[in-house]
Amino acid sequence: MTEPRQLRLWAQGDAHVGRDLQYGRTSLSDALSQSEFGGDLGGPSFEWDFAVNVGDYCGYRDLPSDAEGEEIIKQFGVLKKHRREQIYSLSGNHDRNGLHQPDGAWFQKWIDPMGENTEFSGIDRAHYPFPIEGTWERYAIHAGNMVILMLSDVNEKTHKKGRGELEGNPGGVVTQETFEWWKDQVNKHRDKIVVTAHHYVLKETTFASGLWEGMRKDPEGNWIQDYHRYIEEGSPAGASFLCWVGGRFDSGQFERFLDDNPGAVDMWFAGHTHSNPDDRKGGRGCFERAYGNTMFMNICALTRYMVPDKAIPHSWLLTFTEGSDRVRAQCYMHTDEYRPQGWYDEAERWIDLTTEFRFDNA
Repeated sequence: MTEPRQLRLWAQGDAHVGRDLQYGRTSLSDALSQSEFGGDLGGPSFEWDFAVNVGDYCGYRDLPSDAEGEEIIKQFGVLKKHRREQIYSLSGNHDRNGLHQPDGAWFQKWIDPMGENTEFSGIDRAHYPFPIEGTWERYAIHAGNMVILMLSDVNEKTHKKGRGELEGNPGGVVTQETFEWWKDQVNKHRDKIVVTAHHYVLKETTFASGLWEGMRKDPEGNWIQDYHRYIEEGSPAGASFLCWVGGRFDSGQFERFLDDNPGAVDMWFAGHTHSNPDDRKGGRGCFERAYGNTMFMNICALTRYMVPDKAIPHSWLLTFTEGSDRVRAQCYMHTDEYRPQGWYDEAERWIDLTTEFRFDNA
């Protein structure tokens, strides 16, 4: 009997390349090499067909630089069995430019999801395994009867200070145009498996994603850093979730739409808040169902040294099987501080979909 075909999606993010490099660790190339050849601590290699990276390639709290862009491209160069184009990416908050610079300039030059700056990024859009449509800020990937909606984090234009001046400037952002595009795409693909990817989850979904949950209080009752740095002008109350939509803080537009349209979005991939796969805060873990029964998934991080008391390098492999409405999610530990390098079997889970996965687009 012939085994059904499978599609293996590697969900990853938050490499913070420059930060880890300061400590002698190549966070991105380590993970890529481990996937193809196994790790030096006993972790096995694993097969994947394409990857979704949820951003924060950059590792510094200042503005992203060409030097770090060149290092990121160098680390992508370890791939031997896969093409660079098998990794689809969106912009995280550390990948943003400053308010005085063109939005997304660094991200478009070096990560280049549209394949418009091949001389720098090496991306050839013709080599993507699955077609895309849209712009760098918002685009759709079509993989069989699954549609992945990639939403990049951008500067909040109502702020007088932005990325660089406010260091990482946490607090997720999309424009109203991006929200309307997302809503239109979701409505257009009601018969498909719909996945949303943004650098941030929505409010009160996974761990530490509620108001002020990215922070903690000192003995005097003042808010200070926990998962994220406390910067008063950087909307610290919303540091852990997608809190700015169309220039409005905590507008609830995504949340209301999903509640009003249960089952419209199967999964939401995000990162940004680094931890281990068992962490909980606010009564929530790394995978939680919320807002119209969407499975929200914090799938990061690859970094070990950006917020080192929290970050444990890990990622997730999602296996879709033709004819099945369930997805297998396996957690891979890239180092051994928390669990042995390799598969963390106790973290494995199955995710129910609204429809069966098919390789055809019918």
